[in-house]
Amino acid sequence: MTIQIRPAGPADAAALAALAAVTFPLACPPSTTARAISEFIARHLTRDRFAEYLTDRDRTLLVAVADDAGDQSWRGELDGTDGLVGWSMLIRTADGVPADADAAAAVSGRPAVELSKMYAHPAAHGRGVAGELMRVTLAEASREGAPVVWLGVNEENARAIRFYEKHGFAIVGSKRFKIGDRWEHDHVLERPLP
Repeated sequence: MTIQIRPAGPADAAALAALAAVTFPLACPPSTTARAISEFIARHLTRDRFAEYLTDRDRTLLVAVADDAGDQSWRGELDGTDGLVGWSMLIRTADGVPADADAAAAVSGRPAVELSKMYAHPAAHGRGVAGELMRVTLAEASREGAPVVWLGVNEENARAIRFYEKHGFAIVGSKRFKIGDRWEHDHVLERPLP
């Protein structure tokens, strides 16, 4: 799969919402109910919310777009995504301190940039999309002048933890993440930037 990674723009809001509806459930632990996932998506990952995120100066959204050339057998799995196969979101705070108190206590560098979202469509898994998206996302965070980037990942998401560790992140603490009426436990991972 050949991809292009570029900054997301206002025209991507609907496709990002469609992609997020497919990818967000992949990061949830098995105990998360379908209702809790749906409610989270309806509150945080809609077209309107993405339109807001895309105009927020403290957020950077990147998208991985599949090239139209080559094998198209997987293309039917991307309904509604306009060829988007991955996305990431960086969040900066005014003071460079993570907004989550537990993350703030765990993350060592300041200013710190949060890698809030990093997802690849299941049709893109194993095709190098996530690795390339991570490379470009980290380069963007570095360009913003932050000495570290951090993220939270559910402690049961072994696949994601391995991926992040492969890309230089290390577990430095823990935090909680509420989805539905339940608090989940996340690892806080940090990576120094060049």
